[in-house]
Amino acid sequence: MPKVNTKLVLWDEIVGWCWRLADKVRMEGFKPDVVVAIARGGYVPARLLCDFLDIHDLISLQILHWGKAAEITAVAHVKYPFVVDLSGKKVLLVDDIIDTGDSVIIARDYILSKWKPAELKTAAMQWISPVAKIKPDFYVEEVKEWVWYQYPWTRAEDTTNFFEKIVKESAKEGKLEWTYEELVKEFRNWYGIDVGETYYRIALTRLLENGLIERRGERYVVRRQ
Repeated sequence: MPKVNTKLVLWDEIVGWCWRLADKVRMEGFKPDVVVAIARGGYVPARLLCDFLDIHDLISLQILHWGKAAEITAVAHVKYPFVVDLSGKKVLLVDDIIDTGDSVIIARDYILSKWKPAELKTAAMQWISPVAKIKPDFYVEEVKEWVWYQYPWTRAEDTTNFFEKIVKESAKEGKLEWTYEELVKEFRNWYGIDVGETYYRIALTRLLENGLIERRGERYVVRRQ
């Protein structure tokens, strides 16, 4: 069994989920004037919803929350606060997934207090109901057991962070040297997914560049911190 329950998400799944999400919005009769994407995860779903719902006004608000390798490392907050006059407008606030819900709550409260829309509803592709502090107005999947959704737009970033976690945790137990094949096998064991050689190579190049590991012949060696 993998150490971290992870689902590898494909682009076609994203399009299908967003189409279903748009259909739920239409069926309820909610007609947003503006879509607000929670950056960075909400960018792609928000743009697809704009396309499927024929909405031409798209705004982004960045909420900083998640850290590396599926770990929460910060209190959710608006990273770059700014003010937009949305008085009289109906807003659809979009994120990719509602996990704890902190990002959506912070964004919702900020928009309502600072931007003052006439109405605001929330949407996400996935809702992890056991841990979420908020239920979105619109969602496609209720997830009843926690899982890290590995979306296509974070594949290189997540792979890098996952490798970093593997080598750091293994270094504590004395393993400092790896072959490429060993690292890939360990990645698959930890996360239960295969992201493909392109992403493995990108991730390892990033770890070499940031100095966590170094190359010695055909082996990757963890540099002592």
